[in-house]
Amino acid sequence: MISVAEALDRALALVAPLPSETVALQDAAGRVLAAPVMARLRQPPFAASAMDGYAVAGDPMPGTVLAVIGAAAAGKRFDGAVSAGQAVRIFTGAPVPDGATRVVLQEDVTASDGTITLTRGAAGPSNIRAAGQDFDLGTAFAPRVLRPADLALLAAMNHARLPVTRRPVVAIMATGDELVMPGADPGPDQIISSNGFALKAMVEAAGGAVRLMPIAADTEASLRTVFGLTTGADLIVTIGGASVGDHDLVGRVAESLGMTRAFWKIAMRPGKPLMAGRLGSGTPLLGLPGNPVSAIVCGHLFLLPMIRRMLGMAEVSPATYKARLAADLAGGGPRAHYLRARLSRTPDGSASIAPMADQDSALLSVLTAADALLIQPADAPPMPAGTLVDYLPI
Repeated sequence: MISVAEALDRALALVAPLPSETVALQDAAGRVLAAPVMARLRQPPFAASAMDGYAVAGDPMPGTVLAVIGAAAAGKRFDGAVSAGQAVRIFTGAPVPDGATRVVLQEDVTASDGTITLTRGAAGPSNIRAAGQDFDLGTAFAPRVLRPADLALLAAMNHARLPVTRRPVVAIMATGDELVMPGADPGPDQIISSNGFALKAMVEAAGGAVRLMPIAADTEASLRTVFGLTTGADLIVTIGGASVGDHDLVGRVAESLGMTRAFWKIAMRPGKPLMAGRLGSGTPLLGLPGNPVSAIVCGHLFLLPMIRRMLGMAEVSPATYKARLAADLAGGGPRAHYLRARLSRTPDGSASIAPMADQDSALLSVLTAADALLIQPADAPPMPAGTLVDYLPI
């Protein structure tokens, strides 16, 4: 068995960033920008008023009377210039007239018969946004996952289309005679196939596209047929059939299809029988355990990092955080243990974590009640409450 860290390195070595494609700006949310994008103009393109008020020259004092010589609105500038003793009515976003050095707030003046009288002095902020204050022509926007605010910024930079990394296509195939799809009537010895739906949601949330394959029976012929349907996928994910039982045929069939195995079995729980490799066609394969919790935990630890690598993201490994144990934790075994756990806040605001009482890898109800995986290293000694430990949010 190899460590989780080594297994992750080997899994990531199977995949590489995918090519880019160009999409419309309105379709780019959640996609990964594939290359830096440069601003095609500056923002604002001119000195603009930050407030509704009056554009004036200099720093007039309280009681000063100014003649209002025109108006400027967003999209319609005042063509003249402002001199001492004059003011231009101006609205937020309007170009500031030549000669104006500040905008006096409308609530700080009294208007009457084409003049204004300042009720407060013009000291303090100018209330003018300088040209290029937000960004200048040629400002670069670096590759990253695009959030809603990013789309607004890129739109302001005058980009209608963006280069993004192509979504990785992931073929997910569950295996086992005991499985039937949700909505079917299971036989007396069958259960509902569930893992694939969680993994599909995880992959799609991470930016991938999923092809959910038919369930493969525990025969070489059925497995070969379903493997044949995965043609064109960037990554194949199998669920179950990767252990050492008489009916665990996935590895055997994959090897008959030319798979070069990167590893099999890792020193972790749940998830020991994890397998990875590359088929003869060159397609990476990740073989997940069949137990629901094992499959989903391994999905967080291995599948999602592989998706991030294919999307060209800089940070691909699962991000871990620190919390203090809410109760004593018994010593660990020879494998790293990813315990399902609940996070809470102590009175001082720090994070506290408590493992769930039942860690059976078949219990989805426990997994859905958890919001973190408490990482207990291999051969860890007993740890008292209050010990600082690592955890992975889920």
